[in-house]
Amino acid sequence: MQYEPVIGLEIHAQLLTQTKIFCGCSTRFGLPPNVNVCPVCLGFPGALPVLNRRVVELAVRAALGLGCTVQTTSIFARKNYFYPDLPKGYQISQYESPLATSGSVELVVDGVSRNVGITRVHLEEDAGKSLHEGFSDSEQKSYVDFNRTGVPLIEIVTEPELRSSSEAAMFFESLREILLALEVNNGNMEEGSLRCDANVSIRPAGQITLGTKTEVKNLNSFRYLQKSLDYEIQRQVTLLDEGGVVKQETRLWDTVIGRTASMRSKEDAHDYRYFPEPDLSPLRLERSWIDQQSRELPELPEQRCQRLMTQYGLSFYDASALGRGRWGGGDYFEKLVASGAKPKVAANWMLGDVKRKMNELGNQDLKNFVQRIPPLQLAGLLKLVESGSISGSIAKEVFEKMYSTKRLASDIVRDEGFGQIDDRPELLGIVREILKNHPGPVAQYRGGKKATLGFLVGQVMKVTGGKANPKLVNELLRGALEEKT
Repeated sequence: MQYEPVIGLEIHAQLLTQTKIFCGCSTRFGLPPNVNVCPVCLGFPGALPVLNRRVVELAVRAALGLGCTVQTTSIFARKNYFYPDLPKGYQISQYESPLATSGSVELVVDGVSRNVGITRVHLEEDAGKSLHEGFSDSEQKSYVDFNRTGVPLIEIVTEPELRSSSEAAMFFESLREILLALEVNNGNMEEGSLRCDANVSIRPAGQITLGTKTEVKNLNSFRYLQKSLDYEIQRQVTLLDEGGVVKQETRLWDTVIGRTASMRSKEDAHDYRYFPEPDLSPLRLERSWIDQQSRELPELPEQRCQRLMTQYGLSFYDASALGRGRWGGGDYFEKLVASGAKPKVAANWMLGDVKRKMNELGNQDLKNFVQRIPPLQLAGLLKLVESGSISGSIAKEVFEKMYSTKRLASDIVRDEGFGQIDDRPELLGIVREILKNHPGPVAQYRGGKKATLGFLVGQVMKVTGGKANPKLVNELLRGALEEKT
């Protein structure tokens, strides 16, 4: 039997605030255990929560960026369950009345675009972290770090509209790019500020009724999301083919052995005993304020990608590579073009030499690069190539010197003798010498193998240190080769 996977994601994104959602404790990552805590986030008797205004602003910004309708009234609720890293015995979240509903994210798969629905975006506080390894007595005890307790999160819940593990990974990556562009989340999955739970079931192809789902918890990379779903889909297929039954449960992905393992049976909503949080008033927002936040949204990755294609004539690949992610390539590219560079040439350099330089230096964004070579200076180098003052190969050498010295391209070319050789008699003499020293390729060219011209051009460029005018070299070579035919 052929089965169809049905996948929905629950993404937890930490909001970029300095303090927690209901108290003034720091959200800074990496401090010693249990130092970013106070009576409020530890749930001491008599300590009352106070909602952080900045949390609301960032959450609304995220919801609007995801195309959701932000509700003017939302209600906090207590989600009751016992776990060692939950000091209050409940988590403050939202349930029946979330912050925002009914959004979507555009997903492009194999060149085909479609929208994946967002069911809801709601606010909640994070739990602490149980530590099971790294201590001398870890075999007997677990430790708890409460620093993350009360860190502000939004939970983004999708409709069950993803149909493969690769689609789920692509969606998660697209969502991360949107949150980065909105500047509401830092996208750091290794630190746990962005993580994902995946709900997956299978059903016979063509069937409408959903199968029994399992939830794979706490996935913090696109790769782990895809691999865990691949495993879980195949596990469910095997179960059904062998006459078994899929149980509704929560499972964890074991990165070492590459499989999911049962964590606990899946609770239904009523098991959490949700009820309105008595210590927090309903969150009420003015529609005019929500509209103002919507007007102030930045350009999102998909919008920028489309604009780069339309405005500059870039391919989808180039526009996507420049306009997505947080490396800053799109901003630099547009400043480069504004400084006089041709769009296609600018894109080639951005995705070629500039990107290579960043990778070589281990940089994740262009901040350091811009300090060494501002867009106006790189545009000056590209103009020298376009005018024929230097060759493309020499330009790469000048580029390296620009980065190391912060000097202008024109100064480097002048002071270090990088100017292009345009002297026809000088180049003709070099061409004749090359032809004399390489009779084999010459005979092949005259015998109809025209591709050998590239080899001969390369030999001329090698002799001249890359300074020869390539266009003139091609002209002289062809002329000399045709003389004897």
